[in-house]
Amino acid sequence: MSENVVHLHKPTDPPTPDTAPTVLTVVPDAPPTRPVPLWVRSGRAVKSVATHERAKTVVRATARHGLYTVNGGRIVARRTWDGRTGARYERMIRAAEAAGNLEAAEEWEERLTRFRAARHHRRMDLLHSPVEAAKGVAVGAGMSIGVLVALGIVMAINSGQAGDVITPLSATIDFIALLIRIVQIVWGPLISIGPFLALLALWAVGRNQQAAPNWALPANVRSGEGEPITPSIVVKALRDLGVPALARAIKEMGDAGASMLGPIRIAGCGVEVDVTLPSGVSTVEVQNRRRKLAENLTRHEHEVFITIPQAARTVRLWIADSGALDEPIGPSPLVTDETLTADYAKGKAPWGQDLRGDAAALSLYQRHLLITGLSNQGKTAALRALALWACLDRRVEFRIADLKGAGDWAMFDGLATVLIQGPADEQVIEATEMVEGLVEEMNRRIEVRRRDPGAVFPPLIGIVDEAQVAFMCPVKDEDGRPYGGSKAVSRYFMAVRKVHNQGRVVDVLLWEGTQDPTDQNLPKLVREGAHTRASLALGTESQARMALGDKAVDGGAAPHLLRQGLDKGTLVVASDGIEIPAGQASLTVRTHYIDDEAAVAITERAKALRDGVTTLHSIDRGEERDPLADIAAVIGDAPRVRTQEVITRLAALNTDAYAGWSFIDLKRVLDAAGAEPYKSDGRMVVGRDRVARALAERDAEGSASAE
Repeated sequence: MSENVVHLHKPTDPPTPDTAPTVLTVVPDAPPTRPVPLWVRSGRAVKSVATHERAKTVVRATARHGLYTVNGGRIVARRTWDGRTGARYERMIRAAEAAGNLEAAEEWEERLTRFRAARHHRRMDLLHSPVEAAKGVAVGAGMSIGVLVALGIVMAINSGQAGDVITPLSATIDFIALLIRIVQIVWGPLISIGPFLALLALWAVGRNQQAAPNWALPANVRSGEGEPITPSIVVKALRDLGVPALARAIKEMGDAGASMLGPIRIAGCGVEVDVTLPSGVSTVEVQNRRRKLAENLTRHEHEVFITIPQAARTVRLWIADSGALDEPIGPSPLVTDETLTADYAKGKAPWGQDLRGDAAALSLYQRHLLITGLSNQGKTAALRALALWACLDRRVEFRIADLKGAGDWAMFDGLATVLIQGPADEQVIEATEMVEGLVEEMNRRIEVRRRDPGAVFPPLIGIVDEAQVAFMCPVKDEDGRPYGGSKAVSRYFMAVRKVHNQGRVVDVLLWEGTQDPTDQNLPKLVREGAHTRASLALGTESQARMALGDKAVDGGAAPHLLRQGLDKGTLVVASDGIEIPAGQASLTVRTHYIDDEAAVAITERAKALRDGVTTLHSIDRGEERDPLADIAAVIGDAPRVRTQEVITRLAALNTDAYAGWSFIDLKRVLDAAGAEPYKSDGRMVVGRDRVARALAERDAEGSASAE
């Protein structure tokens, strides 16, 4: 057992220095204290000094100014060598050849030939220059002495003193001697401080070029926040990208590395430049280093976009102004222009702005649509913005299933013929039957088109928001068929596939919005059936490939690199319905946000264009139908409705009962009730008053019979 250790110490605040009592503290079994080795203490001291901020600043300053001088000497040597030789021209020739620009290579080769010829002419002149210089000096000296002697003669005649003849010559000799004396006095100190002046000049050159590593530069230079993009900055960023073949090629080209760059063009809230990579460097190597390239350009990762244009071995860089992408874009034209109308077939929906700041408009004509992204990134707002434009075309009919049920589509009540809202299994069943109703209408139109190839149909757009709820629904019908799933027995899956296969040709379209795409909640055949595919921020590259396809992602589309929560409403679009720069497979769009209040105002304008639409909030199934009552229900408050519109609304009301109806079936029911269709403005219509009167008479007859 170790001995107890006794510590003697005084209280913390003794009454007086002389009378303070000694306090005895006994610490049982205290382990013996071992001395810390000297090398450990030395190492800790060195580490403390090395990690101190002031020490870091001193080290950075020393390295910075030393490297300014060294690299300044290298720059001056390179410039001198370039000025005395044809190295500059040879580098430009190699750069032009690497870029495949043979015309430029020939031009630089011609300049090199002219430079060499002029240099040869100067060297030949140097062979004769000593003799010519000696003759010139002799002639000049003789003329100068003659002038001085003549001046002395004039002075002697004027003064009457013969000695004045040599006075000008003597004064000139004395002046030359004074100059020699001054040089003798200054030469020694000049020789002493000359090297320091030369080093100072080299330091100034290096400092002007910031010829030091980024870690050694001052903080204000190192941050470069908001630094304008210049060719030298782009070349340096590429050189430091970590691609050995690219760094070697740029080093060999020297300052001519800028020849890899096309013109730097202002593009919206940033600049755009095409970079032709040297041989041996793949575009994928640059794409995979987007974050490092952005940091080399003093930008954040989300402020640099890399796409692949048509030209071989070329990447297109779009570099935003610092912080520009965090600024909101302007309001939608749908909000600012109350006179704006839509044309489904020929027009384009104003969706937002691309990164160049140009308006991004999407054609909806005969294109199925899929929008995906993580939750709360603006998916519903982006999908709804397209529908708000399309509803301003009075021909377009909407059938909407909102499986979120949060009221995002409530303003379409009285505009859509079907509006289902809610996430429960019951709403999934109704959404499935709504899509199956689209299939029935599609088949009816195809049959009409078969009999009449010139038949034209009004656009019918079905919208299913939060479609993943439908795909993942486990409920089965009375025959044992599941509503959800991705197999051939799934009712929702098969209905979507049928619409995708043939609906476009008869203007029956399906738009879907879904979260977080996977093979379970968005089957491959469904996502590939959409003509327009758009994605907001996603979590992984594999999800981006599911959302947009391999071609778009391989071409530079990167929704997985968008910032969740910060890039709300920014999506990547792959579609032939939007103008995409040549050679690119996708376009990044910052969509306009239309809030609920503005959306209500737009739908009110759309309702004013129509005669009145009765919106069904549920799909009736399996009961006996009263055709005349159903006709009255779908007419609603409108004074009259076109017969074809009545047939379409009846099919939406009950697919089983009315999907196969034609004008003859409608006319048969109305004629029997005494509410015959009639012409109005050259079109056959059904009058509300006639149908209401027929119903009242029928009810009155029924009451009389009962009595």
